[in-house]
Amino acid sequence: SVAHVEGEPVVQGEAFTSDADEAWKQYPGSMKNQGDWAFATGINRFYFHTYAHKPFADAVLPGMTMGPYGVHWDRKQTWWPMVSAYHRYISRCQYLLQQGRPVANILYLTPEGAPQVFQPPVSATTEDSILPDRKGYNFDGCSPKQLYKATVRNHAIVFPSGATYQLLVLPDIKTMTPALLKKISSLVEDGAVVEGRPPLKSPSLSNFPACDDAVKALSTELWGKLQSSYSQTSHQFGKGKVIWDGATKLRKVDTLYPDYDTTAAILNKMGVQQDFQTTAPIRYTHRTAKDWDIYFVSNRTNEDVKADCIFHTKKGAPQLWDPVNGKIKMLPGFSTDDSGNTTIPLQFEAYQSYFIIFAKGLKISSSHEKNFPAFIETATLNGPWNVSFNSKMGGPKQVTFDSLADWTSYPAKGIKYYSGIAVYKKNFNFSGINHSGKKEKIFLHLGEVKDMAHVWLNGKDLGIVWTAPWRVDVTGSIKRGNNQLKICVANLWPNRLIGDQHLPDDGIKDGQFPDWFLKGEKRMSGRYTFSTYNPYTKDSTLFPSGLLGPVTIQLQEYK
Repeated sequence: SVAHVEGEPVVQGEAFTSDADEAWKQYPGSMKNQGDWAFATGINRFYFHTYAHKPFADAVLPGMTMGPYGVHWDRKQTWWPMVSAYHRYISRCQYLLQQGRPVANILYLTPEGAPQVFQPPVSATTEDSILPDRKGYNFDGCSPKQLYKATVRNHAIVFPSGATYQLLVLPDIKTMTPALLKKISSLVEDGAVVEGRPPLKSPSLSNFPACDDAVKALSTELWGKLQSSYSQTSHQFGKGKVIWDGATKLRKVDTLYPDYDTTAAILNKMGVQQDFQTTAPIRYTHRTAKDWDIYFVSNRTNEDVKADCIFHTKKGAPQLWDPVNGKIKMLPGFSTDDSGNTTIPLQFEAYQSYFIIFAKGLKISSSHEKNFPAFIETATLNGPWNVSFNSKMGGPKQVTFDSLADWTSYPAKGIKYYSGIAVYKKNFNFSGINHSGKKEKIFLHLGEVKDMAHVWLNGKDLGIVWTAPWRVDVTGSIKRGNNQLKICVANLWPNRLIGDQHLPDDGIKDGQFPDWFLKGEKRMSGRYTFSTYNPYTKDSTLFPSGLLGPVTIQLQEYK
């Protein structure tokens, strides 16, 4: 909120700090929802906690940690060779979310005095206690010191940075200094709308007791009266007005501010449209400039979602920018209304996110296309797969899987307890598509992946997949006849750490490194991992791993 009010474009935050329960469980796909939540709150630069120092040889895996603390974000992660795809996602999101200025309707004023940490009413966010998201009317908090810089333009409170708010909400306390109350009075007189009850005295002894008399006089002038009724009351003052609810004291109050629904009803009565509306579990944030609007929208669930989403802008035909792959497409299916809204039917796979861009001058060339053409499954790649593991980590150099299955389901310990990257290879015949005269794209869908994959087809690098929709475009790579497919799959460290607990313990004891490690001698225990921290036992539950599939070929008609 401080950055938004002051117009600072970058809001950075320590990201993915973890406690003792992390233990190599996290990877880009598992962290995406929390990262998207942070983007929606207004954070737009991540500082990862933490990139641990790795002073040991490359063969010592997973090596040094910060004990039980911090997400393991370092070059000795199993999936580190594939992490660049996630880093590009973060970079694209951060860049776009640093453009323009954020959009919010509600400005909550914090009380005078110190320390004051802004806490909005719980009702202003969704009921998720871990990752609460903002509702359709966005908000910021503002300190009294910041409010002195504000002016009024077209009944909105405006700061020198350009930050603009339609409603100022006061904290529900009985004190306010005469200087701050005079500033609020001047804002209302110039056209601002304020929600809150009248203060009755000053919190300061400066010019006491005249300061209390000044507060009462100013409050009486601004609110019209000091007595509270049990119904909502408003009082016109100059070009603006104050609105307050005397029944506030009868509610169980857990914050300093009125219930969000009461505030939202005031904005609605003022004719202020919600910035984003949908009945689906979709979070959002919105940034704007003179000629464009950027909305970031994200599915909060691990289920597929289809919903109409209403955006409060009409600055041009909408585009969808996909931060996972960097692709841009128009959204021809949309409608607008006289209230300045654009309604777009959108669909999301698990935890999927997009940027919806509105820019002046953007037009749709054809209204016959669909926003999300259906994917039609045309073939499943059944039968055996040739799979090779890293023998230095205990896996077999070459094995044939009759069908795709979880590595932990195999009796062979080198597969069951394997951690790292395995390479799947398969040759398959493709007979082509029976074209219907429409333009078509062909995709390879990997099905279920534990936990990241890098795909090649006929020697062409098709990229890394780490999150839904687990699909790569093979239109220009697949050919009639024989095709050669290679998929590298990375799982997590826990399985090998668990497997090693069945072998003699030759690790750190009583805070001392073992002699074989210090002297560079051959290790005799048979273990493959060495770490300064291992919370697992031989009876710990193994993590699903590998390419679980099914791997299918899909067709999409897009015109």
